[in-house]
Amino acid sequence: MALTRTGTALALALGGSGVLHLVRPRTYEWLVPPELGDARAWVHASGVAEIGTAALMAVPATRRAGGWAAAALLVGFVPAHLHTFRVVPRRALPMTVAAVRLPLQVPLIRLALRVARGR
Repeated sequence: MALTRTGTALALALGGSGVLHLVRPRTYEWLVPPELGDARAWVHASGVAEIGTAALMAVPATRRAGGWAAAALLVGFVPAHLHTFRVVPRRALPMTVAAVRLPLQVPLIRLALRVARGR
């Protein structure tokens, strides 16, 4: 089963984001809800998970597992997206960016599920 163009884009986006999580963790630490504890550890763990998920999606034998992993990972990021509303400045642009990011998870999760189902 070949990975579709959009599936490839998702794998590249997850892999690239994972690398950024490891190289520039401070960029993401503020997204981790304080209730979860050590933000740096969560950022590093999510970066490794994103890279691993992208790798699973890149290999035909593990592509479906990668799709399921990507869907779970994207669902797992929802608390961080919701946390954004607690910490962004109450100004138009930051609130708009936060408001747009959350619903963008839905098509990404759908795409991951398509990969998981072999479509």
